[in-house]
Amino acid sequence: MTGERTAPGIDSENYWFRRHQAAYLHLREQVEGPRLLEIGAGEGYGSALLAERAPVVLALDYDAAAIAHLIRTYPALAAVRGNLAALPVASDSIDTVVSLQVIEHVWDHPQFLAECARVLRPGGLLMLSTPNRLTFSPGADRPVNPFHTHEFTAAELCRLVTGAGLPVVAAQGLFAGPRLAELDSRYAADGGVVAAQLAGPPERWPAELAADVAAIGWRDFRIGPDALTDLAALDDSLDLLVLARRA
Repeated sequence: MTGERTAPGIDSENYWFRRHQAAYLHLREQVEGPRLLEIGAGEGYGSALLAERAPVVLALDYDAAAIAHLIRTYPALAAVRGNLAALPVASDSIDTVVSLQVIEHVWDHPQFLAECARVLRPGGLLMLSTPNRLTFSPGADRPVNPFHTHEFTAAELCRLVTGAGLPVVAAQGLFAGPRLAELDSRYAADGGVVAAQLAGPPERWPAELAADVAAIGWRDFRIGPDALTDLAALDDSLDLLVLARRA
């Protein structure tokens, strides 16, 4: 289990689903304009949430099985299989680009961000999220998740995005709320509730852990205020959320 392809309604994946859902619900309120592109849409539940604020949503993913599932499950969404290094989208055509938990999988980060900038209209908004390296792979020389090519700190991510010609306008963090902090204490001997889940396959979890994971809700996570002027305030966050605007 890595939390990569989460879907609603699967108890053993519920922690990761709710963690992603909290970010989607927060960013949904900041969507601008009628045309939205989600890069790395996965199962599609996030695109469906974002479609509540944008009348035209294009969900893009490279994985053929994910796109086939998305089309079946969310028929109201437009969906396309596409390469993140060469987005099949016209230049200057998108008001909001959303890409959550994707950039850590990309090999050529400047190229990916250049493509995001290309498809955005002037003044268009880019929303990114990614695991915080300081909490996701603490002390490790390389990402602990084998599917990640690189993980970022807040300062690294902001420098990268700004260097791509997309000035950062906000930097926030997704943090564990009080209930998750309590679970971390309960599973401290295992390294916390996340480490307890990753220690073995779900069918081998103790019944108490399985019940605790299934009961987690999106409100058990919180989004911190904009910390662009003090990025060190995001060092303890689980995920980083960066908003940038095409000049």
